[in-house]
Amino acid sequence: MSNFLNRYIKILDWYIIKKYLGTFVFTLSLFLVIIVVFDVSEHLDDFLKSKAPLSAIVFQYYGGYLPYYANILLPLINFLAVIFFTAKMANQTEIVPILSGKVSFNRFLRPYFISSGVIFIVFFFGNVYFIPYTNQLSVKYANTYTNDTDPTLKQLHMQLDKHTFVYLESYDNVVHSGYNFMMEKFDGDVIKEKLTAPRITYDSLKRTWSLLDVQVRYVNGLKEQFLQIPRKDTTLDMRPSDFEANNDINTNIYRAIPTKELAKRIEKEKIRGTGRLVELRLEMFRRYVYPFSAFVLTLIGVSISSRKVRGGIGLPLGIGILLCFLYIVIDRFANVFSLKANLPPIIAVFIPNLLFGLTGLYLLRKAPK
Repeated sequence: MSNFLNRYIKILDWYIIKKYLGTFVFTLSLFLVIIVVFDVSEHLDDFLKSKAPLSAIVFQYYGGYLPYYANILLPLINFLAVIFFTAKMANQTEIVPILSGKVSFNRFLRPYFISSGVIFIVFFFGNVYFIPYTNQLSVKYANTYTNDTDPTLKQLHMQLDKHTFVYLESYDNVVHSGYNFMMEKFDGDVIKEKLTAPRITYDSLKRTWSLLDVQVRYVNGLKEQFLQIPRKDTTLDMRPSDFEANNDINTNIYRAIPTKELAKRIEKEKIRGTGRLVELRLEMFRRYVYPFSAFVLTLIGVSISSRKVRGGIGLPLGIGILLCFLYIVIDRFANVFSLKANLPPIIAVFIPNLLFGLTGLYLLRKAPK
C-alpha cells in the first residue's frame, strides 16, 4: 500500500492534501462550535421548560442536530475551504512556480480530487447510513420533550393493494388508534366487500389491528350478505409508522427513515397513493446525488482561486460565498418545482450539480495554465 501511495502521490500531492483536509476539518469544526453556541443561547429556555435531562440534550438533541447540519453544510464548507487555502497559495506565489515547473493544471488538480474523493466517501456513507440514524435521535427527543402539536391526523385515504382501499376519519399517533374506519375491496370497478368499524387499534405485540363493532357487507352480483362482529383481529398491510410519515410534526421524519425502509415505502406509496411519493423519492435521490457536490464545488473553487489577484484572498472568498448562496437557492427552487410543479425528483436533485458542473468546466478552461 505504501509503495502504491509513494508511486502515485508525490510530495506536492501530500502538501496540498494536508492543506485541503486540514482547512476543511478546521472550518467545519469552527462552524459547528458557532452553531452550538447560538443554538444554546436561543433554546436555553426551552431546555429548562421541557425539563429534559442533560444526557438527552447532549446525546439525543445535539447527537442528531449536529450531524444533520454538518451534513447540510459539508459541501459548502468544503467549497469555502478550497477557495481559502488555494487563494492563499496563489497570494503567496506558490502556484506560479508549480505550473512553471512543467506541471499541467490537470496534474495540479489531482490532489484536490483525491481529497474531495475522501470527503465524498464520508459524505456518501453518512447520507445513506449514518444521518438517518442520528435524525431518529432528533425525532425521539422532539416527540418526548418538545412536541406539543396535535398528534391527530384527519381524513386519511390509503390503498393497500390493487383491490383494497381504506379510509380513516381520524388517527391518533399517540395511542395508535383510528376512528370511523372503512375498508373496501374491488374486483375491477365492482365492489365486493365493504367493512366499517367505529374504532381500530394497533396491537404492537401481536402486530395486528383490532376492530370493534365491525359491520361487513359482502356483494355478489344482486346478492348481498351482511354480518355484525363485536371484535375482529386482523393483519393489514399498514403500520402506525405509515401514518407518522404523513404527519408534518417533525420536518426530519423522512430523513430519519433508514435507506432500505425508505425504498420499501416508495414501492408501497406507488400503490397507496397517499400523496407522499414525491417527498420520499426526493429524499432517496438526495442521499445518493448530493455527495457528488464535493467534486463539482472543488472544481469551481480551484478554478476561481488559483489566480493571484490584487487584494489578496478577499475577492475569491467573496465570490465563493456568493456562489454558496446561489447553490442553496437553486437547490431549494428545484425542490419546490418538484413538489409543486411536477418536476421529476431525479431531475430536481441533479439540477444544482449539473449547472455548477458546467460552470466549473467553463471556469477550468479560463483558469491559469
